[in-house]
Amino acid sequence: MQDALWKMSAAAQAQAVRDAHVSAVELVESHLDRIAEVNPQVNAVTQLLAERAREAAAQTDRRRAAGEALGPLAGVPFTVKESTAVEGVPTTFGTERFRDLVAPADAPPVARLRAAGAIPIGHSNIPTLILAGVHTRSELFGDTVNPWDSSRTPGGSSGGDAVAVATGMAALGLGNDSGGSVRVPAQFCGVAGLKPSTGRFPADHRILGLDDPGPASQILVTDGPLARSVGDLRLAYEVLAGTDPRDPRAVPVPAYGEALPGPVKVAVVADPGGHGVHPAVRGAIETAADALRDAGYDVREVRDVPRMDEALEAYGRITVTEFAPTWPVVRKLLGKGGDRYIEMAMEQTPPASADEFMKLMGTWMTIRRAWAEFLDAYPLLLGPSFTEPPVEPGLESRDRAGRDRVASGMRLCSVTSFVGVPGVAVPTGVVDGLPTGVQIVGRAFREDLCLGAAEAIEDRLGVLTPVDPRVGGRAD
Repeated sequence: MQDALWKMSAAAQAQAVRDAHVSAVELVESHLDRIAEVNPQVNAVTQLLAERAREAAAQTDRRRAAGEALGPLAGVPFTVKESTAVEGVPTTFGTERFRDLVAPADAPPVARLRAAGAIPIGHSNIPTLILAGVHTRSELFGDTVNPWDSSRTPGGSSGGDAVAVATGMAALGLGNDSGGSVRVPAQFCGVAGLKPSTGRFPADHRILGLDDPGPASQILVTDGPLARSVGDLRLAYEVLAGTDPRDPRAVPVPAYGEALPGPVKVAVVADPGGHGVHPAVRGAIETAADALRDAGYDVREVRDVPRMDEALEAYGRITVTEFAPTWPVVRKLLGKGGDRYIEMAMEQTPPASADEFMKLMGTWMTIRRAWAEFLDAYPLLLGPSFTEPPVEPGLESRDRAGRDRVASGMRLCSVTSFVGVPGVAVPTGVVDGLPTGVQIVGRAFREDLCLGAAEAIEDRLGVLTPVDPRVGGRAD
């Protein structure tokens, strides 16, 4: 049975440990063996926490032997993005400068997963400082490879977690998302991912010292899990939701809301903003729409989502304005070439003046209101996480055309992060050897509705992973 342990869902792994069908030590060893086998090919796990994981697993087994109740994620190995703190381990952000930046404590989501019995097994790769692009390539650890096709990016910035989960090196990954950083790699790697509502999960995104970031960073960035199945996403969601005194943004909203009357309405927008969508992605949305109809949802194509272009412009101006004062220092940390992605954004979108910034904050509220009204009429939205199949590594940093193409591809992710509503990425199949997928967007704090619809899609279309890396090229 041990050879198959890493292939099991997180829920099944935890149940097997609680029922004493396997030990937590055996479960961890199975994943460590899998990491040793495939990580040299894909370079997703950066700092392996083997001995720490073994000791945590042994402690779990001792607690079970003593008759203690184990948590819902008992013994389940998970990876943690290089930008998220794990106590006693460097939070490197993928840069040489922070190689020895040892975290004094777990970040809140890591602490919550541990409290549920899950075991951090390693850090995972990111673009340098999360800012070097959408492709997962860091100064400290190099490139992460898409297991479906080595000529395509796994996406980012949570690409290391997506690849680790897709290849069976971990049952869960802990990433974060401020405009697609969980949902895009989920689509590109054939796994499921959740971007929660702003304020749903407690977090601490202070990078250095006690100073908090500005309003855009506080509101846009949300931690979120990746998993091979929506059921495992749901399990992680239930663990991660809640309040924490370290994060006054986290609000005590129930994890599950009231059932909606009648068939739930789903708006379908295959081409948000009308900027174009690849036929494979449009096909994935049509397939998902059919699956939801079969499940009893009231699925309706609508003309468009609210204020797409206005939201993208405001998103860009606000984030660039907040980021501009630190750019000279950050640019040096990114190094030659690593600065191109942000540099092109800075050139294209100049910082706002104080008066302009105040107006933009009002625009932000106006856009959020428009989306609240839209989602009041349609509790769910079906659309793309990225409007193309996985692109080549580094496209967004190659030139302005490449950057614009990638920014356009993830536009629905950017806008829904800006609005603060939840989104669940779910696979739909394989086209030309590459995974396809969609996202389900919902009302604020109705992750439960998103997860339910995503699960209905998965029930009809299946789970795509785990997979063995196909480093030599695309699958037949």
